[in-house]
Amino acid sequence: MTEKKVVNREHRAWYMYDFGNSAYAAVVLLAIYSAYFKDGVVGGAEGSRLWGVAVGIAMLVVAFISPILGTIADFSASKKRFLFLFSSLTWVFTALLFFVEKGDIFIGMLFFILAEIGYRGGQVFYNSLLPEIASPEEIGRVSGNGWAIGNIGGILALLILLPPIVLLKGTTLPVRLAFPITALFFAISTIPAYRWIKERASAQKLPVGEKYLTLGFKRLAQTFRSARKFKEFIKFMIAFLIYNDGILMALDFAAIIGAVLYGMNQTQMIIFMIIVQVTSIGGAYGFAIVGEKVGYKRSLIYALLGMIAAIIWMLFNQTLTGFFFIGALAGFMLTGVQSISRTMVGIFAPRGQSAEFFGLFSVVGRTSSFIGPTIYGFLALWAARWFEKNREVGTLLAEQAGQRVAIASILIFLFVGLFLLLRVNETKAVEDATKYSLEKVSGS
Repeated sequence: MTEKKVVNREHRAWYMYDFGNSAYAAVVLLAIYSAYFKDGVVGGAEGSRLWGVAVGIAMLVVAFISPILGTIADFSASKKRFLFLFSSLTWVFTALLFFVEKGDIFIGMLFFILAEIGYRGGQVFYNSLLPEIASPEEIGRVSGNGWAIGNIGGILALLILLPPIVLLKGTTLPVRLAFPITALFFAISTIPAYRWIKERASAQKLPVGEKYLTLGFKRLAQTFRSARKFKEFIKFMIAFLIYNDGILMALDFAAIIGAVLYGMNQTQMIIFMIIVQVTSIGGAYGFAIVGEKVGYKRSLIYALLGMIAAIIWMLFNQTLTGFFFIGALAGFMLTGVQSISRTMVGIFAPRGQSAEFFGLFSVVGRTSSFIGPTIYGFLALWAARWFEKNREVGTLLAEQAGQRVAIASILIFLFVGLFLLLRVNETKAVEDATKYSLEKVSGS
């Protein structure tokens, strides 16, 4: 079999993993479980706060463990092993969400947190395989294809789940059945990656007296020490930390925003998320093409400006129809932001240290994800209580006002992140990574 055929097969296998885990994101994070947890399990503005707390806890755990595991994966050539370990965690606890019913707040949070740790942790190793299966020249296209095909997986999962939810209104059974179906969908989609993706790295012999855990801490410390040679990468990570807050706040609370501000029911939410996923496909392909032609940084700037426009529109929008159009615009832009950000880490990382750099990327992203949703949830609850007490408005109007206050906070993160991104020198970042790799080879 030719090398080209092997590479193309690996690309397809890598895409299929995204196809499966995007189904999890579409069903659990975006369209179904977030709104079900907020209104069906908890209820009221407190549901928004607890959802933010649950997301934040999961992100914080991944922020602590991913860089250490990333260094171990690089040294032991075990990225695939970690990928499937974390993916299995997601499959099991996503399926167990079936047993979460009204009032089951503890297990509703616990099962989701464990599923989310698996989902986010697995992404570290999935992303770190990208530089191994794609050349620097094609990494942007492959990354964009992964996002686009992943969104198709999200659309297909929602289309499978929509008919029973529409036909069996008035019962939570079809909603709860969505979770084991999604877990199975994700697991089956992972099979090609398990069979066809080959790790190019070779396991290094463990030094006498060392263990992988202690070695992981040492290599992580070394990565931080060497980071002074990658100033542009660090500047990019700081910018990403800020604007990623805004992106994930919008994603994690989209269904809740729709339910509170526009009274969207479960069927409308699924249709809304299908629209978001469809436009996301265009965003993934479109920004990958733009990035190859004008540079990834400029492409990322365009995507952030489009996302800012969508949030401003949402802040003042009063109609459900308008919210559907906002979702279409946001879907196109946010996928561009996420795909191009991942691509930039891949081209900024020195050869042989991709898992470590994606581990640092994960620390920043997951810490960001801890801060943003937590702030959003607490801000929405605090503002709702303030309006109810000081403006003497009804509970629903107070909760709607609280959501708009929280939405406004998204803009702050996006604007500050964009400002910091403008200070990143993309050309210098690539040169730093290349120079470091050459020095490492010549010194070995």
